[in-house]
Amino acid sequence: MAVGIVRTMAAASPLAFGYKARIDTNRFEGLVLALKDALGPSSGLTSDDVDVEHLTRLMQDYDTKEREWMEFALGDESRGYTRNLVDEGNGKSNLLVLVWSPSKGSPIHDHGNAHCLMKILRGNLTETRYSFPEGEAEQPMRVISEKVYAENEVAYMADELGVHRVWNQGSDFAVSLHLYTPPNVAKGGCHIFNPETGKKSHVKNCGYYSAYGKKL
Repeated sequence: MAVGIVRTMAAASPLAFGYKARIDTNRFEGLVLALKDALGPSSGLTSDDVDVEHLTRLMQDYDTKEREWMEFALGDESRGYTRNLVDEGNGKSNLLVLVWSPSKGSPIHDHGNAHCLMKILRGNLTETRYSFPEGEAEQPMRVISEKVYAENEVAYMADELGVHRVWNQGSDFAVSLHLYTPPNVAKGGCHIFNPETGKKSHVKNCGYYSAYGKKL
């Protein structure tokens, strides 16, 4: 069931996922436009040229306000998380709001040779990073680091830094904003990894749960 006006969020706070905010000034919309402007037109920057530090600062400068982004935050408690498309930028990126179900998370995964920036919009998320498996022998994956990101914090991830999983250890939904450039995972899928053996498998369809506030 999609998380909407009826479900958990209403009990936890005034926020109801799926309810469209009507306000005069929306800094979230400003962030979306600033990220698009930083990436340039379709003939502009490629993922090799992007200024990750500048993109990170843009995300850091945004102070999350639920009413500004909640129209994109469609969740489903039967899933670990949902991927909700906000913007496709210059065609070489995508911007998503991810809604994380309580006590659930992602498998260990790579990012299809893309940059990934994650900003916490609501709650806390735990990120565990692992080294890429080496060789053919099956063995447990090696943890590089683990960190809890709080509301408004920003993390950067790319395949040269390893692979990771993200987990919502809380008892309520958490929400994060993700920028991917290029949007390789949406187009070609990604690899997920078995933490006990290091074996990987390819997930072809990493599609969207909703697009522009509309459930697909």
